[in-house]
Amino acid sequence: MLIYLLVACDRLEEKREKKLRQSLPELQAALQTYADANTANNVTLINECDSDDSADWQLGITQPVTKNIHLNFPVSLFNSLAEQYGIDCEVGFIGEGVREPVSYFGKREGAGEAFLIAEYLGL
Repeated sequence: MLIYLLVACDRLEEKREKKLRQSLPELQAALQTYADANTANNVTLINECDSDDSADWQLGITQPVTKNIHLNFPVSLFNSLAEQYGIDCEVGFIGEGVREPVSYFGKREGAGEAFLIAEYLGL
């Protein structure tokens, strides 16, 4: 199953959007580092942040998973980014080229739990 984790960039209040814009380079670097360190696991970076409107941004990763244990590292990464940068995250699967969200977690939503996310994904 191909999953994705994204930084939630839409429907942000002005204060949270400003903080996201300020944190963007650090978030991009952290996600690039994770993707580079996990190329053997086919982790790819999603980095579509060229628009002036942050609601159009897509920033995160895709990663194939076959077992719930495979979610531990990416969920842990996004939990730490949420704590450090005050972001929320979206997680879901990609089926037929379409992203289907299954859960949200982060600063406002609360920490993500890999076991529960695995249940939502049907792993």
